[in-house]
Amino acid sequence: MEKSIEKRILHFRRSLSKKNFDTFLVLTEENRRYLSGFTGEDTDFNESAGTLFITDSKLILATDSRFKLQAEKEAPLYEIFCYKDGLFNKLADILNTLKTERLGFETTRMSYYLYRKLTERIESEKLAVELFPVEDMAENLRIIKEEFEIKQLSKALFIAESAFKNFTATLGPGMTEKEAAWAMEKRMRESGADKLSFPTIAASGPNSALPHAIPGERRFKSGEPILFDWGAKLDGYCSDISRTLVIGRPDETFKKVYATVLDAQQKAIDTIQEGVSSKDVDRAARSHIESKGFKDLFTHSLGHGVGLAVHELPRLSPLNERILRQGMVVTVEPGIYIPGWGGVRLENMVVVQKDGARVLNSLDASDSALWNK
Repeated sequence: MEKSIEKRILHFRRSLSKKNFDTFLVLTEENRRYLSGFTGEDTDFNESAGTLFITDSKLILATDSRFKLQAEKEAPLYEIFCYKDGLFNKLADILNTLKTERLGFETTRMSYYLYRKLTERIESEKLAVELFPVEDMAENLRIIKEEFEIKQLSKALFIAESAFKNFTATLGPGMTEKEAAWAMEKRMRESGADKLSFPTIAASGPNSALPHAIPGERRFKSGEPILFDWGAKLDGYCSDISRTLVIGRPDETFKKVYATVLDAQQKAIDTIQEGVSSKDVDRAARSHIESKGFKDLFTHSLGHGVGLAVHELPRLSPLNERILRQGMVVTVEPGIYIPGWGGVRLENMVVVQKDGARVLNSLDASDSALWNK
């Protein structure tokens, strides 16, 4: 793992050399882990397990006493600065050590509160440091997955799919959405997941027309769509999968909607390969759905990258021109959502290859509607 971290730092420093700042402040948990190996977790938005300071010649991981031993063990390439009264009380020492004059920082993790504290400390210490907000600098490195990362994603996906197969054997009328979501979570944890990638969605009947429905007390009924969206997290890497099924026999509406979504997903996967734009992949699925009479009922983007974060670059969207490259891992998740009736979404995780795409899922979406027939 240390060799991999060294390679990532090398690539990051090459990017740093092209910027107009000399030090970069890494605040995001996933980027911190990717560039150092330190697995400390932020407990909430305003409480951080640590911060990286990266220059062309020095590496510093600043953390507090709770994580000192862990940081020393997991991030041997970094000098560990341990603070007792918050990062900003050590800031002058760190920036002076690094001889920082121009400091880049991640805008996605820098709240106004933190920014105000940062600028106040720089002013009070009379530091001659200029600030540069930056977007997606580390994220653009994470976008191409190493082979061992793809293996980790596959392991997390295997846990999620195994839990679902086990769960569906117990599924029947009368179970509530909340009960189903908890049963899924329990099975994923029992199968080895460290945690969930995100809160499990279990939505039935009209609720399944809400793409991000919150499980409630509604009970499952025969013949209606039941949408599940779930994922397991293992060793930092996430899985993300959606399936829709029915208890009993599906009616003609369900069959038509399901077949349309399944075909749209396959058309998108068939479009994926190195050199294709994200926009074109989204169009392949969206145009098929519209051609079947469901215009404006596919209400979200087709997919997103997945890795250390469950939602990361690249985005498969009608607005995204990014060109796909070999080694990217994306979800392909078309859906149709009919108010008052329900919805169908099918989601697979796919690796972009030079001449096509490799689906990581073993859970065949074409069988989903028939599991409880």
